[in-house]
Amino acid sequence: MTTDFCKPSRRSPRDRIVEAARDLFRRRGIRGTGVDAIADAAESNKMTLYRHFSSKDELIVECLRHAGMEMDGFWRELEDQHPGDGIGQLRAWVRRIAEHLGEDKCQCEMMSAAVQLTDEDHPGREVIRLFKDAQRDRVVELCRRAGIADAELLGDTLLLLIDGARAAQQSSGAEGPSARFAEIADAAILSFAGNSTASK
Repeated sequence: MTTDFCKPSRRSPRDRIVEAARDLFRRRGIRGTGVDAIADAAESNKMTLYRHFSSKDELIVECLRHAGMEMDGFWRELEDQHPGDGIGQLRAWVRRIAEHLGEDKCQCEMMSAAVQLTDEDHPGREVIRLFKDAQRDRVVELCRRAGIADAELLGDTLLLLIDGARAAQQSSGAEGPSARFAEIADAAILSFAGNSTASK
């Protein structure tokens, strides 16, 4: 998502700071981005930034929470588009991930932050863990609703495929192995679905 910070906005200073921080964290990395740069990009100042966030770490946590809330909205969209169709939702999810992988600046905020926040006690790591756990639970539950006999195995297979595809995209680009993610993931879904049908 491209953000134009030069345009006048009615967004609150807090929202501008969070949006600016997320954009800079994606482009420059968390450790490579200082609060001065964030305040400037948000058309604010350090005093205002610290009025809303007591530290950079607190701002990082808020950015991660925003990323998680966006994913919640994404899942609701899939449910609305494929009501009562678990397999349809799974396959649509795979297609959306594949589209994202094809973007020039594909990056998962949670995965990127997990790599950069090496301190186990950093509060952002708990946000990431809770997000990942919730995502796994959601995918496994969706597999169950789709009638997959081994729902946990398929859920873990898809999540590992996603992480692997993102890593491959970063190292080999969109034309590398990640280009076949949708094909591979869809084959896995259909294979598990077929095995579930055959076992009945």
